[in-house]
Amino acid sequence: MQILVEKNVPCTMRDGTVLYSDIYRPHEEGEFPVLLTRLPYSKDLPFYSHRYLDTNRLVENGYIVIIQDVRGRFQSEGEFEPFIYEAQDGYDTVEWAASLPYSIGKVGMFGLSYYGFTQLLAATERPPSLHAIFPAQTLSDQRKGNFYYDGAYGLGLSETWVLESIAPDLIKRKYNDPEAYNAAMSKWAKCVDHIEKWYLHAPIKNWPPLKELGVAKYFFEQVERDLNDDDWDKSSIANQYNQINVPAYHLGGWYDSLLGSTIDNYIEMKAKADGLKVGEQQRLMIGPWAHGDFGSLIGDKKFGIHASEDWIDYKENLTDLHVRWFDHWLKGKDTQITAEAPVKIFVMGINQWRDEQEWPLSRTNYVPYYFHSKGAANSRSGDGYLSTIKPDEEPSDHFVYDPENPVPSNGGGTLHDGVNTTGPRDQRNIEDRSDVLVYTSAALKESVEVTGPVKVKLWASTDAKDTDFTAKLVDVLPDGTAYNLTDGIIRARYRNGYEPEAELNGEIVQYEIDLWATSNVFLTDHRIRIEISSSNFPRFDVNLNTGQTMLNSSECNPADQVVYHRKQYPSHVLLPIIPAGK
Repeated sequence: MQILVEKNVPCTMRDGTVLYSDIYRPHEEGEFPVLLTRLPYSKDLPFYSHRYLDTNRLVENGYIVIIQDVRGRFQSEGEFEPFIYEAQDGYDTVEWAASLPYSIGKVGMFGLSYYGFTQLLAATERPPSLHAIFPAQTLSDQRKGNFYYDGAYGLGLSETWVLESIAPDLIKRKYNDPEAYNAAMSKWAKCVDHIEKWYLHAPIKNWPPLKELGVAKYFFEQVERDLNDDDWDKSSIANQYNQINVPAYHLGGWYDSLLGSTIDNYIEMKAKADGLKVGEQQRLMIGPWAHGDFGSLIGDKKFGIHASEDWIDYKENLTDLHVRWFDHWLKGKDTQITAEAPVKIFVMGINQWRDEQEWPLSRTNYVPYYFHSKGAANSRSGDGYLSTIKPDEEPSDHFVYDPENPVPSNGGGTLHDGVNTTGPRDQRNIEDRSDVLVYTSAALKESVEVTGPVKVKLWASTDAKDTDFTAKLVDVLPDGTAYNLTDGIIRARYRNGYEPEAELNGEIVQYEIDLWATSNVFLTDHRIRIEISSSNFPRFDVNLNTGQTMLNSSECNPADQVVYHRKQYPSHVLLPIIPAGK
């Protein structure tokens, strides 16, 4: 089949702003359904605009593929404000695409990350011609695991994204004089090359890489915005799940920076989407992947060719999966996709795909593994251990958290520059620090499967006005190698939501640290480990312990942190254990 390409096709929004799209369609007579994606990274760059899908194959399978620059980006008119216009612009674009003379009037949407969210935001407006979506590794609310994570600022993601992905086009729009533009881009390039240095800069409200270039005004507006500000709701679907009325296939990764919101979207849309049938039409797949990386090698671990986007479970690639999904909803074909299990997960450790009927799994036993020590759980050489036996009276563990010497990020669901930034990585160098408490189980006599949401219940005190506590779940191999599975953070002042709590005064406080979810079999002779500390930088900003944050201050103090594990304060991790053979 020959493919006809139309470049820079205009689409006028309701306020007169013109957005431009590239259209790929079969070069033959007839009408076809449309597959649309809307992105801020340039429709002209194949890495972003085509990414993990073979869009030529989509066309060869009888689809019109439309790739659009969102408002204020690259070829499109207007001013860019992340997510603010995507609901109404998405509605207008869907209906425009449906009205094209070679369209049958049915539209599906696809894409990951930002252009996964453009689908969900458009769906809240309920465009009549939108029949199905396929959001991959995307968000729900910027305060829930995106720019913020339980009160902590997602520094690495936020600063990397705006500087590397957003700023260049904004610079091009601002500097019309070639000499001024070249100078600005030279300054930008130096900042990108040394971004790890700029992660350390505080206060962020004066962040030089953007301030000196005079671009990305929205970034500074967000930095100044309180978490309880209603303006966050303008770019959120958290309160709009009941407005969505289309089938959705949610695609996630265990090491994705947006795993939590991907799972939330599936659960909430299944429960609240408009109409019982729409809830039943939600699907979820989670592989061992990182953000935008659907390969078989993630971080330091290889999960097998059957884990990759090219040959999922030895059966099909991601393009095949999209074709089957959209063939059913846009063409009415019997592709058997709705007869398959609604949930498909990759179980690490045994490295196998498995079909499930729900998430979380109904057969889960939530088992607390309690923290124990003789008061010296500092580092992996300490005396901390995990067991299912409740503590009685034990000495607490202490460590000093120094914001000027934070625990470095080492793998995980990250999205920032640097060394060892993403996926499973050996944590032993982190666990040698005295400001990391380490609790490790005995070697397992038989395999233990942990699949589902993971939470740490922590009783702790501090001499700081405000502080953070972090937790990490780790699989320790017989040779001592320690691979991270999932992690989380809680900011004390936001421990109960977006409304800030009063400053701390040395009291013992119960914290719930959400580690999102994982699926891993801890094999025989492996050990289950939990790390507790107070920083994970630059994934999250460091808490200054003063009641102020890196967003608006640079002054900091060390904090004496105390973790309790006794009868009255039984700190533990709650693990979702799947019974063997079930």
